[in-house]
Amino acid sequence: MKDLISNQLVRYLEARGVEHIFGLCGHTNIAFLAALEKSARIKFVNTRHEQIAAHMADGYARATGKAAVLLTHLSPGLTNACTGVANASLDSIPLVVIAGDVPTHYYGKHPHQEVNMHADASQCEIYRPFCKRVWRVDSAHLFPEIIEKAFILAESGRPGAVLVDVPMDIFSREIDVELFDRVLKNTRQLVKPSMDDGTAEKIVRQLLAARTPLLYAGGGVLLAGAAAELRAFAEHLQLPVAHTLMGKGALPDDHPLILGMTGFWGTRFINEKCKAADWIVGLGTRFAEADCSSWEAEYTFNFPPTQLIHIDIDPAEIGRNYPAAIGAVADLKQALTALLRAARKVCPQGVERPRLIAEMAANRASFAESNREWEESDAFPMTPQRILADLRRALPRDSYICTDVGWNKNGLAQQYPVYEPGSIFTPGGFATMGFGSPAAVGAKIALKDKVVVALVGDGGWGQNPAVLATARENHVPVIWVIMNNHAFGTIAGLEKAHFDTTFATVFEVDGQTWSPDYAAIARAYGIEGITVNAAGELLPALRKAIALKQPVVIDVYMKNIPTPTAGHWNIMDIYSSGRKVHHVATDE
Repeated sequence: MKDLISNQLVRYLEARGVEHIFGLCGHTNIAFLAALEKSARIKFVNTRHEQIAAHMADGYARATGKAAVLLTHLSPGLTNACTGVANASLDSIPLVVIAGDVPTHYYGKHPHQEVNMHADASQCEIYRPFCKRVWRVDSAHLFPEIIEKAFILAESGRPGAVLVDVPMDIFSREIDVELFDRVLKNTRQLVKPSMDDGTAEKIVRQLLAARTPLLYAGGGVLLAGAAAELRAFAEHLQLPVAHTLMGKGALPDDHPLILGMTGFWGTRFINEKCKAADWIVGLGTRFAEADCSSWEAEYTFNFPPTQLIHIDIDPAEIGRNYPAAIGAVADLKQALTALLRAARKVCPQGVERPRLIAEMAANRASFAESNREWEESDAFPMTPQRILADLRRALPRDSYICTDVGWNKNGLAQQYPVYEPGSIFTPGGFATMGFGSPAAVGAKIALKDKVVVALVGDGGWGQNPAVLATARENHVPVIWVIMNNHAFGTIAGLEKAHFDTTFATVFEVDGQTWSPDYAAIARAYGIEGITVNAAGELLPALRKAIALKQPVVIDVYMKNIPTPTAGHWNIMDIYSSGRKVHHVATDE
């Protein structure tokens, strides 16, 4: 029996359990959209811009733990989506991008929107630097194999984005249905590599012999769903747990073994503990620059003399930035299970480190006390610390936050208590401004029973305001909290510190800082908009937004003061060699 590829693709996606597809129409993909309309299982989430669609798919994939599907048009549609797809890939988020292309019989003739400056029909090459694999489907009979490979590759090993580029005539070709039936018999999930018991026991014995061991959790712990295993292993050996930006929440922030985030946005206590460790187990981390204070031994990590045990699903990351005394390629959930089993065998009574636990508790209390004045300040514009404190007071323990870049990312990672693993979605590897707003919509579509907040700056929110249209049309009750400092605030503070100017970083009209009326913009989209005019108004506004259970935009005027830093970023030396300055406030 034969059928159109467009119809069979819908059947295939249904069989894979796909429930939502994010994207935008174009003349190259409407054959697939017409087939998708008939599906009773898959909902198409229509957006106004492909970057919005990509970030929504990213947020949805983070929330579900499965590959999300993004549909785009060729050329400008594909390039519009580039930033969002690259962001997902660099954060190891599985994404299957299906893009329309020019007809196969017009390759090289430069039909409408063809990219062929260096090769005919070469638009798919644009994605090669940041995708795990790029396919262009030139033969209809190979389409079922390609789409199956795409999903398997996106979700296996280190997850990431893949592109399936489909010439528009391929969507409308007939194909033998048996070719799709064949791939649908394949397993939906591959068995992941574990750690052998001998290696696990070797690691445990080394940690028991160490004087100042610690665990360093990266985003890979959360991607592997290994937070419970991490907690059990850490508790059995009473190992302190530091984390990367992407690893925040791997251990709850109220757990006695939590140290906190390292690096440029980390605190001095945390960085010093990492520097003083004699053995560190790196779990699912690539030891990124910001987390490691530009890899300079003076600030955060000092390998060697500190010895590194590095465990990751991606062998390319082991030893990339620091030499590993022991390296293991493994799925983190299975590796930590093996380590816990070995720890219980070698040391059944466990380990107690009461002095360390007390020291860490005292530090947490001291840090909280040092922040109290800021968190309770009634100043207006509001302090960012007060905004975060009110957010924590208002939100349920199991709420989800999608950040952007700036205070909402760096300050939150440093100061906002997270209690549920995987409840913070942040753009780490690409640090994309504009991620938070649409990612929250994708996350909320997946997390129907959770409160989901997009915590963004005014610069980031301004990147993708059309996200409100999709939220309104699909009744997605996201709460947007805009930390509005009338600027690209982090960059303004950086430029002010080093060059004594805020040129091109502050939003102004006639020499005065300025902001659009974001609440009014929300209302124009048919969404509730709230402007906070005094510090005491934010907490009631947040509680109202939660109770409404509909999309709400809350605009909060905020002082542009820098996130406190104790680590280092060597761009500071490029700007101002020897001065040891970071950011400064721009409203003084």
